[in-house]
Amino acid sequence: MEIKVYSTSTCPYCTMAKDFLKDNNVEFADIDVSEDATARDHMVEKSGQMGVPVIEITDGEDEHFVVGFDKEKLKELLKI
Repeated sequence: MEIKVYSTSTCPYCTMAKDFLKDNNVEFADIDVSEDATARDHMVEKSGQMGVPVIEITDGEDEHFVVGFDKEKLKELLKI
């Protein structure tokens, strides 16, 4: 399972999402889209969202996107 958190350093919901993942021992790549235009374009293209956080969860063939800090959806997808 691969998890990417598209975020910015000033976003409080991004911090909450990353803290939740850390608290549950979930490894993830933190991608600051304010500094990486290519990653920002990828995030918008894949999710259709310009706001952050966008959490991309890839499990085998399936890609899931969680927009915002949706704790219940994250629990469901990560089986926490």
